[in-house]
Amino acid sequence: MTSDAVVITPATAHDVPVILQLIKALAEYEHLAHEVQATEDGLRTSLFGPRPAAEVVIARIGDAPVGFAVYFHNYSTFVGRPGLYMEDLFVMPEHRRRGIGRKLLAHVAAVAVERNCGRMEWAVLDWNTSAIHVYRAVAARSMDEWTVFRLTGDELRDLASKSS
Repeated sequence: MTSDAVVITPATAHDVPVILQLIKALAEYEHLAHEVQATEDGLRTSLFGPRPAAEVVIARIGDAPVGFAVYFHNYSTFVGRPGLYMEDLFVMPEHRRRGIGRKLLAHVAAVAVERNCGRMEWAVLDWNTSAIHVYRAVAARSMDEWTVFRLTGDELRDLASKSS
């Protein structure tokens, strides 16, 4: 194996500082650094605690982390099977254009196939044309007819308070 070989491995609790570093780098790239609330303790609990909410794989060249993907299961009632939702895929800027993002994407797709998922989905910012180009190159199709909605903070708590 050459020193430039990319190795993708599942993250462990030991990798939490690296995961947080990659999350912050992704947020910087997306101009959303001000929105990062994640902490090492929170990641340790939510990713490696008794009920992991998501899984993480890290791409490395040698010992250096160069990218990651975060994914979790969802469910399609129409397909009648679980799916895989990829929350994040990120490669450090200095390591782009070397196929690392595509390798991470293929790795997550292999997990989906191995687990008999009916589909794999993710979102991309509309200005991220380089990522969109990669996704189209692997025959992914955009779901332009769908609109994503989100509740957070006070609005989420307000709606939840009406559940009784």
